Amino acid sequence: MKKVFRILLWVLLGAVLIGTFVFLFMNSRQKETVYETVTPERGQVERTTVLTGKIEPRDEIEIKPQISGIITEILVEPGDKVNNGDIIAKIKVIPDEGQLSQAQNRVQVARINLEQSKALYERTRMLFDKKYESREKLETDKAAYDQAVAELAQANDQLTIVRDGVSASNAQGSNTLVRATVTGVVLEVPVKVGSSVIQSNTFNDGTTIAKIADMTDLIFKGKIDETEVDLLREGQEVKISVGAVAGSDLEAVIEKIAPMATDDNGTNTFEVKAALNAAAATNLRAGYSANASVVLEKAENTIVIPESVVEYSGDSAFVYVLKSEKPRQEFTRTHIGTGVSDGIKVAVTSGGIDEKTHLRGSEIKK
Repeated sequence: MKKVFRILLWVLLGAVLIGTFVFLFMNSRQKETVYETVTPERGQVERTTVLTGKIEPRDEIEIKPQISGIITEILVEPGDKVNNGDIIAKIKVIPDEGQLSQAQNRVQVARINLEQSKALYERTRMLFDKKYESREKLETDKAAYDQAVAELAQANDQLTIVRDGVSASNAQGSNTLVRATVTGVVLEVPVKVGSSVIQSNTFNDGTTIAKIADMTDLIFKGKIDETEVDLLREGQEVKISVGAVAGSDLEAVIEKIAPMATDDNGTNTFEVKAALNAAAATNLRAGYSANASVVLEKAENTIVIPESVVEYSGDSAFVYVLKSEKPRQEFTRTHIGTGVSDGIKVAVTSGGIDEKTHLRGSEIKK
């Protein structure tokens, strides 16, 4: 029995040795490398870029008060449509003490002058009736009296303006009524009732009461890298995709490319503005994030091959053309000229490549 076990052990060891030898021999043989082949196609290829930006109204108008004071009433909310001249807020004037004092003094002086002119005129008229004064003197005193009446009215009006911000002679055009200066949609009302506001002057921009814009005239404003800006031109069509609007593919036309670059985190970029047509602007809101797809270069009816089969060496490009397939594959390294590339496909401009050519592709694993 022991002899049988010993024989089986030797047989097993022998099988292991023979198997190891066969495995090493098979692995030591040179394997033939086989590649799949790719056939060029005739078609088109585009090089595109994407600009990131947002949707904005072409003109956004800030409405500011013509006088300083306190907001007493706000008549609009964001989203409201307004017409040019509509009242959007009312202001209560807080008069300047110096100006108020001057206006009150002017009224007092005008009242004294009026009383003197009236007394003189009445005395002259009485003497004229008795034939003791000339008509010329009467007319002169009458003119002085009328002038004093007008000066008092003007002084009272000025006092009303300083104290209340309202002209008695033109209450409809009062500076206390803040009106829209354009027709459009109210985008923002950054003040509240009770807020203090100041008018625009040399030293201050003034308080913004509301922002109004025409939401039917929208533009896309984005940025493009300096390496691609020379491939853009004014009048070029772009496609706008708005993230907040599912499936949006809006038409727009480039109308302005900035002449000077701006530093964007160490990268020079140029601002690009594209106008959306009226139909595309429907239901869009100011501030939407958007992307603009622009075709930078395009080649049509040309030989196109996968970028992956091209071998680049410096400024030159090469492909491997199949010369024979049996008994084994043989390829010839061929120089080609390349054109527009979209990163996946590239146009071939020279090198004798056509639709019947077979090019070396990826290695087939066996």
